[in-house]
Amino acid sequence: MTQAAFFVLTALADQPRHGYGILREVEELSDGAVQLRVGTLYGVLDRLTADGLIVLDREEVHDGRLRRYYRLTDEGTQALDAEAERMAAGASAAKSRIAEGRRAPGAVAKPSAGPGLAGGVA
Repeated sequence: MTQAAFFVLTALADQPRHGYGILREVEELSDGAVQLRVGTLYGVLDRLTADGLIVLDREEVHDGRLRRYYRLTDEGTQALDAEAERMAAGASAAKSRIAEGRRAPGAVAKPSAGPGLAGGVA
């Protein structure tokens, strides 16, 4: 599951929302780390709908514009829960390895300058 899909599903976990509401909620939930563009959002919504994870809840006209509200399906809730569990297990494994590294004989107290995550020099 992509990060964008994860946060869109999370934004819909508590209540149906329309596009702009989803954009705001995703930004808030991710502490600003994920800022979806409108085109990206609707691509994600289309994929999640095709996968049966969300459905159109209702349509309302607001100030002459149509707002489409989306909600999670039972399958969407299950997929979000499974992804959250997978991410939590990964985070737990990473924290355990970090703790083991700190306790290991000869462990380096401060990170040395070297290759970054992508293999480049930090």
